[in-house]
Amino acid sequence: MRVLVTGGAGFIGSNLVEALLQDQRVSSVRVLDNLATGFLKNIERFFPDPRFEFVEGDIRDFETCKKACASIDVITHQAALGSVPRSINDPLTSNEVNITGTLNIFTAAREIRIKRVVYAASSSTYGDHPGLPKQEDRIGNPLSPYAVTKYVNELYARVYAGLYDMEFIGLRYFNIFGPRQNANGPYAAVIPLFAEALLNNMPPTINGDGSHSRDFTYVANAVQANILSLFTTNKEAVNQVYNIACGEQTSLLELFNGLNAEAGTSLRPVIGPERLGDVKHSLADISKARQLLGYHPTVTVKEGLRKTFAWYRESLGCQQV
Repeated sequence: MRVLVTGGAGFIGSNLVEALLQDQRVSSVRVLDNLATGFLKNIERFFPDPRFEFVEGDIRDFETCKKACASIDVITHQAALGSVPRSINDPLTSNEVNITGTLNIFTAAREIRIKRVVYAASSSTYGDHPGLPKQEDRIGNPLSPYAVTKYVNELYARVYAGLYDMEFIGLRYFNIFGPRQNANGPYAAVIPLFAEALLNNMPPTINGDGSHSRDFTYVANAVQANILSLFTTNKEAVNQVYNIACGEQTSLLELFNGLNAEAGTSLRPVIGPERLGDVKHSLADISKARQLLGYHPTVTVKEGLRKTFAWYRESLGCQQV
């Protein structure tokens, strides 16, 4: 199988590329990335592998997408401009990348007759729906431009599947974390921000009172879901969206306390204002992914935090705090 990974130099994408190159069913892996939020350092270890190819390019350019899709069997589409705050500050760019860019990939796949596309969806699609745990067929109104873009991806996938006899699988990620997640910049995610602050013996900021909760999910679980989706032969599993999470609820304060313990520090967080567009609580029902894809998260939140903190400690060159 020849696989295209869009956004393959990013956090989730590069972890996925590593797993694909170790899979005997994969004959080659091509990465398409414009390096806007991804980094060459995430994939440079793969360059000597003759089965690996890197194409620097932007999914907003349709011709680039067509070239990247040439001679490809399946696509896993991870390229996106993440972050709810970023989308609130700059909705136009989020729309261009996440909607136009995704439509370009879907259309290029259609023209080149690539039947299956797996794509990164988002738990932000649940919006203001109050129910917990989140179930795939019960969503509310989106609370941010980012959430709108990810829901539109699902709508396009549904329409393309019906019109063009294609197979799409959407993976609604719930707060994926792990090695290679960028801790720098104004839109960094909470776990790398907390880890970096603790490693520098600085108190991190919690937005809100710390009671906001998320279904934090270690990146290996997201990688597993992608590979299952790329290779499933279950006809009922395609043209579906799935929650990809651990099915565990962790508050921001519990998250901070766990990382504080890993760091061996006793710092207290700084309490900041709640962020616009944030969902208060999030918890996934993962029974659909278990049943149709065979998805079983293999790394718990606690174990994932330990692995992740160890990676940040090593990457920052800190032997001890």
